[in-house]
Amino acid sequence: MAKPERWSDPLNKLFPHTVGFTGPPMDFDSAPSDFLRISPETVGAHGRLLHVPGYQHQLDQRADNFQLLEEVVHCFSNAGADVVGQVGTNWVHAGGRDVHDIRTFVAEMNDKHQTPLHMAGMTLVDACHEYGYERIALNSVYFWPDWRDGVVRFLRSADIDVVWYGNFVDQGWYDTQEEVNEQTWIFPGDLALKSCRYAAEQAPEADAVLVNGMSNYRDANGLPRRFVGLAADIETAIDKPVIAADISLYWQIFRTLGVAPIGHHGSLLRSLQKPH
Repeated sequence: MAKPERWSDPLNKLFPHTVGFTGPPMDFDSAPSDFLRISPETVGAHGRLLHVPGYQHQLDQRADNFQLLEEVVHCFSNAGADVVGQVGTNWVHAGGRDVHDIRTFVAEMNDKHQTPLHMAGMTLVDACHEYGYERIALNSVYFWPDWRDGVVRFLRSADIDVVWYGNFVDQGWYDTQEEVNEQTWIFPGDLALKSCRYAAEQAPEADAVLVNGMSNYRDANGLPRRFVGLAADIETAIDKPVIAADISLYWQIFRTLGVAPIGHHGSLLRSLQKPH
């Protein structure tokens, strides 16, 4: 399963820095596009969906198909990827896994395929530990109750104090989870700020607001945007760091590549940029 030797020669690669992304089955995920928009031109990205017929976004389906993540890493390793990013916060806690299980799993992937795997849910933990965010408020956005509760359990298994947590129903923006699900992960543009402000107000003692999942918010042109394009303004408005799963995933990938993002995308990604 060793990575082909030819990829050790940069002249054989299409891009000096190569990233593979995998998203949940049935989702056309924007991570490859979002990541490239904030990357220097030396970076290339490729996406690969997991194949799970009849997928219904259930946690037990993720647990039952967890082994597909190794297949993804193996394929990207063979293609010369330098790092693989797994989109979707819930995969880290599906099947009752905790932070120690995931650390063991990603270490095994690196050993077997010589290609680091970064899982979105784990990168939330990595960011908190790196910057000393011991107490957090969790904006659980569109997550179903069992998804929300699984993320809380996972964060607490990493000794992170989740002092408050709530999804859009808990916060009062929607009456039922069914209404939330009908939005297909895309919400009104002002809800990103409103939900983060709500979370911050419920836990003023929190060091940061964490946001799980990969929610989208329509901008003035009607285009869905994720937190990576919104965090800087939200942090200014609520005066707290905002660590969303898309942002922490990209942050960890950039760190692995040894490359800094371009543009302004909030405090976590800014930490990788040299001061002017």
